[in-house]
Amino acid sequence: MTTRRAILTTAGAVLAASAAAGAPAITGKAWDTVVVGAGVFGAWTAEALRRAGQRVLLVDAWGPAHAQASSGGESRMTRSDYGADEIYSRMAHASLGEWQTLSTVAGLPIFLGCGVLFLFQRDEAYARDSIAVHRRLGLPLERLDPGQLKARWPQMAFDDIAFGLHEADFGALMARRAVQTLVDRFVRAGGSYAQAAIQPPAEGAHLDTLVTATGERIAAGRFVFAAGPWLPKLFPALLGTRIFPTRQEIFFFRPPAGDARFGPARLPGWADWNAGDLVYGFPDLEARGFKLAQDKHGAAIDPDAGDRIASAEGLAFARDYMARRFPALAGAPLSEARVCQYENSANGDFLIDRHPLWRNVVLVGGGSGHGFKHGPEVGRLAAALALGDGAPEPRFSLASKGTIQARAVH
Repeated sequence: MTTRRAILTTAGAVLAASAAAGAPAITGKAWDTVVVGAGVFGAWTAEALRRAGQRVLLVDAWGPAHAQASSGGESRMTRSDYGADEIYSRMAHASLGEWQTLSTVAGLPIFLGCGVLFLFQRDEAYARDSIAVHRRLGLPLERLDPGQLKARWPQMAFDDIAFGLHEADFGALMARRAVQTLVDRFVRAGGSYAQAAIQPPAEGAHLDTLVTATGERIAAGRFVFAAGPWLPKLFPALLGTRIFPTRQEIFFFRPPAGDARFGPARLPGWADWNAGDLVYGFPDLEARGFKLAQDKHGAAIDPDAGDRIASAEGLAFARDYMARRFPALAGAPLSEARVCQYENSANGDFLIDRHPLWRNVVLVGGGSGHGFKHGPEVGRLAAALALGDGAPEPRFSLASKGTIQARAVH
C-alpha cells in the first residue's frame, strides 16, 4: 500500500518529494502519534515512539534539517562539560552512544571524535563545577595548563589563557546529515514522513485532528509539537512570550593550502569563554572550512521573514578573534557565512512537557543553542510523556518557563 512517505535514498541525500499525485492522503491513516517538526528533537521523538510500537507520522513543512531550521547546517558540538548542570552532562553522555551507533550505519560519518577543548582566562565556577560533576559521574575530563595547551596545540595562542578543559571522547556531529539519516532509518523501519505545513491548532476541549495549509485533516490519538522557532506561531498565546528565536551568525574560513594543522586530526572543537563572551568553533571538517561563531544571543528573528545575510559587524568580530587566537589564520579568506537561529527559553532549559489543557499533546523545544547533542535523550523523554509515562522533569516543565530572557545554561 502506498503512503505519502518521503524517502532518503542515501545518508545526507536530499529528501525526495512526496509520493506522486493520486497516492492515498495522509488523512486516510489511523496514526497513533503525529510528530510536527523534523528537526533533531522531533526526529528522535518519532524514532523513540516507533521503537515503542507506535504508528508514527513525522511532518515538516520543508524537510528534515532544512536550511531555515535550527537543526540545519553543517556541524554541532557534543560535550558533557556543563558546569554545575549535571542533568545536561548525563544527557549528553547518554545521547553519545546513540549518535555513535547512527554514525556506524550512515553512508558518511555523523560523529567525528575530534575532542572538545574549553578555554578559561581565569578561575571560573563553571570550570570547578564541571570537574566536580565529571568526577562524580566517572567521566573523563582533562585539565591542562598553558604550557600543556601550547605543546599539544601550537597552532593556537594561549597568552591570555589560565587553563583548559579537554574532553577527548566528544567532538562534532554533522547536523544536517545526522537528522536526514535518522529520518531515513525511521522511514525504512516502518515510520512515515510527510511534507506538510500545519496550521495552528484550533481551541477546544480535546485535540484529535490537525489541519494542513492545503486543508487536509490528520487524525491521531496523540500529538508532539517539536517545531523549534515555529512553536510560538503554532501556540501564540501559550508560547509567544516563552520561546525567543534569535539570529545567530556563523562563519567558515579557508585554511592555508596544504596546511593540515587546522583539520580534525590535529585540532579539536573548541569553546572559549573570552572574558564572558563565549566564542566557539570547529576545525576544518570535511574540507568545508574553519568554523567560528559567537554563542551570545543575537537579535530577535522571525524564522519565516527576510533574507539571511550575515552582518559586516559579525564578520569583523570573527576576523579579529581568529587573528588573536589562531594567528596563522589572520586574513584567511571567508568561504561561507550562514545565519541560523536559536530558539531560547528564558534561562536555557529545554521545554519537554504536556500541553496544560490537552493531555494528549506534548510540547518539545527551547533548544537554546545547546540542544542538538541531546536529541536522543530529549526524544526518549518526550516519547515517554506522550505515552503517559510519569511527570516531566521539573526543569523542563512549562511552568518553569519565564517570559524574560536571563540565560543560565551554557
